Amino acid sequence: MTKRNIQIKIESGLEARPVALLVQEASKYESKIYIECEGKKVNAKSIMGMMSLGLDAGEELVVSADGTDEQLAVDNIEKFLSGEVA
Repeated sequence: MTKRNIQIKIESGLEARPVALLVQEASKYESKIYIECEGKKVNAKSIMGMMSLGLDAGEELVVSADGTDEQLAVDNIEKFLSGEVA
């Protein structure tokens, strides 16, 4: 299992469009991927779960992945949340 603390650097935070793109990114990987924030843990491949978090720019979250491509998944989700991928 790979876990990493990540700060959201997307200016608009995770509103509808960025959440949809994040779910698409997470869905590219075979690994199980979860996002944790303030005691809530949701499947990163679930658009409804991700929307329920209501994350804003600057917030810290934990991304965890478990599977054959877990390192790549966490690396690329970190790039997305850092605003490096649009």
